[in-house]
Order: sequence, then structure tokens, then C-alpha cells
Amino acid sequence: MPTLIASPSRVEAAGTKPKLIDEYVGVVNSGEAGVSVAHMRSPGGWVEPGQTPEFDEYTVVLRGLLRVEHEAGTLDVRGGQGVVVRRGEWVRYSTPEPEGAEYVAICLPAFTLAAAHRDADDAKGA
Repeated sequence: MPTLIASPSRVEAAGTKPKLIDEYVGVVNSGEAGVSVAHMRSPGGWVEPGQTPEFDEYTVVLRGLLRVEHEAGTLDVRGGQGVVVRRGEWVRYSTPEPEGAEYVAICLPAFTLAAAHRDADDAKGA
């Protein structure tokens, strides 16, 4: 039987400016450990600490620009595009343009702070 998710849970975000994370499916909102689905809204100039997660992350950008730094360079992902980051890859997300970005992130297994393995000192760059 289908299960209605009546509303998301607001999850605290990391980064240099306030970012809105509304989790629909995941550990916080539905108790689901196998997958998480979250709606993100990041302001212009937001930068998240680098991380080497234990989960695959599938992201669809709805509007704006999401910058994805990785060991081999940088990807700019615009509205209407998506990106896949595999577990064990180092990445850092940011929204450098003034309008920021809106996107949906799906993590397999579900996102947890412990599984994100954020950089302690952000030694890989700005």
C-alpha cells in the first residue's frame, strides 16, 4: 500500500550561508535508511565543506547552477541537468552564481552526517 509523505522535515545544512534542506524520504523524515530524497535551495555564494561520502548521490538541478568540485576538476551543473557522484569520491558542492540553485538530491543509501565524511579542515581548497 502506498504511504503518503504529508510534509518534509527541515534538516540543518552545512556551509557558509543558510541553505534550506527539506527531506521527504530518509533517516530524519521517514526512518528510511536505504535511500534519501531531499529538496535543496542554496543561496548564491554558498559553499559546503568537501566530503568523501559512503553513499552514491544523484542530483537533478531544477534551476540555477550547482558547482561540483572533484579530484579531477570541476563540473558546472545547470537547471535541467543532473550529476552522479559515486561513493568514495571526494566532492565539494557550491552555488557561485548570485541566484543560487534549487535541486533534488537522492542518496543511496540514505544520507547521514556520519556517512558524509566531511573534511575536518577543508584542506582541499576555498
